[in-house]
Amino acid sequence: MNKRAEVATREESSLERNHDTPRIAPLVDIYENNDEILLHVDMPGVDKKDIAVNIDNGKLFLSGIRRIESIGSAQWEEFGDLEYMRTFSVPQTIDSAKVNAELKDGVLRLHLPKSEAAKPRQIEIKSD
Repeated sequence: MNKRAEVATREESSLERNHDTPRIAPLVDIYENNDEILLHVDMPGVDKKDIAVNIDNGKLFLSGIRRIESIGSAQWEEFGDLEYMRTFSVPQTIDSAKVNAELKDGVLRLHLPKSEAAKPRQIEIKSD
């Protein structure tokens, strides 16, 4: 089994997934500054416990399941369970031990800090 298949298997086992659940890629905004790469991932209706974030072998894997509780018998249904899934390449300059995430108002914010060696620095010029 290759690495990608192992990660996919691990992800599916970490979140309960119904095979009839539609899967879509969440909308993502990516920002970069001198200190970090910041991702804003749109996952409306997803609980924190239903989100998985993994960094493995230069890849960032995001997944989350939105679950809709049925109350009574449905007369019309356009809104249901949904799985968000997206994969990104992560530069080697990211300090994966310091990555952190927060979920607020349906937006997952991922902070990917750059390692000190990757940050730009000013070189001091000395004179005689």
